[in-house]
Amino acid sequence: MDNDVLIPVLAIGTIVVATVIAVWQRTRVAKIKHDPTRSAVISGHGEAPRPNRPGTEHT
Repeated sequence: MDNDVLIPVLAIGTIVVATVIAVWQRTRVAKIKHDPTRSAVISGHGEAPRPNRPGTEHT
């Protein structure tokens, strides 16, 4: 295969594979959290921090 064809095919293939993996991981996180809106990294940014879990308080 000629480089004029191989390089664009590999570039597009890499982007497609990376996108598929990112969507798969995002779906997996949403399923684990049982809430698709919480799987966003910055969805809770700026809100009050959540309370500590029992037994993890620092005194």
